[in-house]
Amino acid sequence: MSTVTESVDVEVPVHTAYNQWTQFEEFPNFMEGVEQVTQLDDRHNHWVTSVAGARREFDTEIIDQLPDERVAWRTVTGDVKQKGVVTFQRLDDTHTRVNLAMDVEPSGMAEKAADLVGIIDRRAKGDMRRFKEYIEERGSESGAWRGRISPV
Repeated sequence: MSTVTESVDVEVPVHTAYNQWTQFEEFPNFMEGVEQVTQLDDRHNHWVTSVAGARREFDTEIIDQLPDERVAWRTVTGDVKQKGVVTFQRLDDTHTRVNLAMDVEPSGMAEKAADLVGIIDRRAKGDMRRFKEYIEERGSESGAWRGRISPV
């Protein structure tokens, strides 16, 4: 299992960064290899991805979500095994630090090889940089879901 961590400072208020992150179906706009995310309900998303040439479909469950603070998830179906959390730290009225911590267990030869040479780590770091560009260019969120999901 590999652990990926990355932080970016974005030039938007914390609620704007958080609100945009809750728009899961827009992830393909800034996440490399994410072809589609379909939000099934408040807790569940269906993902279609392509990593190192391997196409995967899997479902994730939000296990902890607190507005303007964090979104934590884990996979619940499919052959992709991961869990992670994104936290949002207010730096001042117009700046936010977005922190990603994710554990990924590569499945299959292609993903394991990609992990060994650092592709998964570089992809996550690139996704965070692209999120920064995406939200700063927009200047405002495209939507929001501000519900609370408590850990079980």
